[in-house]
Amino acid sequence: MSEPRRHARLVALVVLAALLFSPPLVLVFDHPSATGPSRLPLYLFLAWALVIGMAAWLMEHWQEDG
Repeated sequence: MSEPRRHARLVALVVLAALLFSPPLVLVFDHPSATGPSRLPLYLFLAWALVIGMAAWLMEHWQEDG
């Protein structure tokens, strides 16, 4: 993978993480659901797992190509 492409993917990952953890989106999941408590902890866990997984995948491919 070329260096500019790698850089663009890292920037995209940071932007995605910033959007996932932005207050307007987090507040959508902060309200209690009809069947129980707030879904906020589940959302935060899944969003964080997604960001970590994508970062690990990107770094792994970076190591293989380099």
